[in-house]
Amino acid sequence: MKLPDVQQEYETLRTELESAALVSHAEKYKELGPRLAKLEKIIKEAHAVTHAEKEVKELEELAAAPDSDIATMAEDELPRKRTEMEKHRKTLAGLLNPSPDEDISKIILEIRAGAGGQEAALFASELFTMYKNFAATKGWSFNLIDASQTDIGGYKEVVAEIEGDGVYQKLKYESGVHRVQRVPDTEKIGRIHTSTISVAVLPEARDVDIEVRPEDVKVEFFRSSGPGGQNVNKVETAVRLIHVPTGVIVTCQEGRSQQKNREKAMTILKTRLVDARRQAEEKKMSAERKAQIGTADRSEKIRTYNFPQDRITDHRIHQSFHNIHSILEGNLNEVIDLLVYDTDAVKS
Repeated sequence: MKLPDVQQEYETLRTELESAALVSHAEKYKELGPRLAKLEKIIKEAHAVTHAEKEVKELEELAAAPDSDIATMAEDELPRKRTEMEKHRKTLAGLLNPSPDEDISKIILEIRAGAGGQEAALFASELFTMYKNFAATKGWSFNLIDASQTDIGGYKEVVAEIEGDGVYQKLKYESGVHRVQRVPDTEKIGRIHTSTISVAVLPEARDVDIEVRPEDVKVEFFRSSGPGGQNVNKVETAVRLIHVPTGVIVTCQEGRSQQKNREKAMTILKTRLVDARRQAEEKKMSAERKAQIGTADRSEKIRTYNFPQDRITDHRIHQSFHNIHSILEGNLNEVIDLLVYDTDAVKS
């Protein structure tokens, strides 16, 4: 996509919206709004590039000025402004030439407690809240699909569906093992415990991605359960699907009807099967690549949350971030942006 084409399309869509009759304006905006917003984002970034380039040019001219004090100040400021300019250029290039991942607007998020017992389950709950809050800041929809809670409020496993513009591109690098180091509230002598939580971010499968034969799926119905396993529903609306050939099991108990839970469970089953097929293909075809850049397997530790030192370390890009509590509240932009816009570093 070229910038002049973006500007022309933006003006055309805006004119079409402005000329729409009042009664049809809402419908038109619902149809054209997302595309208009995406084009507007590109145009704003193009303006940011132009502005940054102008500032760099002005500083370069001042750095060559005979006045030594002004030249020194300009030279000191130039590295920061050049970095800012390159960041805007890189962002604009990504917006004009988006990766296929950017078009994936619906994902399945799965979080599972690993080593660490109740402490791992509690941190799984905190990660779930972190992603839920981050989704809210992006205007994405976030729907709980299935959850297995402990009696103290943690999650053994929790599954959610997130939908919104660019959701997979933003969250795909969250897949992997997250390690937490802290002193649990139940620890009496102040020892630091290490727990692990696995996160999977899967692009939701479409019907065209995979075909699942009805005879290969065993369907079970049961009552929804709450913390500790007690039944919270008198009607068996929860659904469990078992894919017999692979042994993959999916449950869904958040909907109010068997049919809705069954449909959502089937979507998740297809998503997991597509992901398993993709991983098998990658494993078969990329032996040489893995020798050079690592497996990128979910079993690899990707991030450590060290509470005593108030530090989060992402091991793929060798970057550390502070203010853990703010990040766990959903303020993930700094972390996410570094991962998304530095994919070469992620793969190194």
